[in-house]
Amino acid sequence: MTVRVAALGGSLLRPEVEDRQAWLRSLSESVIEINSRGIRLVLVVGGGAPAREGIELAKPLIGDDVEALDRIGIAATRLNARIVSEALEGAGIQVPNKIPESIENALSLAATNSVVVMGGTVPGHTTDNVAITMACNLEAERCIIATNVSHVHSADPRTNENAVRFEHLTHDELREIVGPPVHSSAGGSGVVDPIGADHARTAGLSLAVLDGRYMERLHACLCGESFEGTTIEG
Repeated sequence: MTVRVAALGGSLLRPEVEDRQAWLRSLSESVIEINSRGIRLVLVVGGGAPAREGIELAKPLIGDDVEALDRIGIAATRLNARIVSEALEGAGIQVPNKIPESIENALSLAATNSVVVMGGTVPGHTTDNVAITMACNLEAERCIIATNVSHVHSADPRTNENAVRFEHLTHDELREIVGPPVHSSAGGSGVVDPIGADHARTAGLSLAVLDGRYMERLHACLCGESFEGTTIEG
């Protein structure tokens, strides 16, 4: 059976999304249709604003203990994963009651469930990296990174109007944009986590980066169809 893995950025649950409830409903409708095609899904949900707010609250008290700050971020990802999981279950989709807390547990659940929703696992591993690890273990053809920008750009398009967008990149070209695989701070929000990008590069795993606010783009990519976004391979 075909398996698709997607990292859903926590930004997709932020107030800036015009109607978050409508987005969750459309996600549920998409999942039902995708499952009907015989496609299993693993959805890894990021921490977004709750993670960054929690980290900023705690940082003056605990200093630059990256591992401790990561644990706060992981808790936020699991909260967001629970929101997505409950929304799917409310739409009649059978999902595991427990949000898996390890790759091993998630792989076990993925073997017997058509949908698995999870957040982070351990400090030092962003949800991008978790999704890429799951995609590698499940031999998925690629890992989808659904965020709040349309493509990978040469710079942040929200602050640089001259940023160039890319339809296709090699893994080496992506690394030039996101930087070396170093985890020096908790709660980062780049288009693709550099450690995850390096993991995909080493494994030879293709990536797809797209704007997950537009469900038709995410749905098309999850179905293995052409989509609007950036493909990274080679």
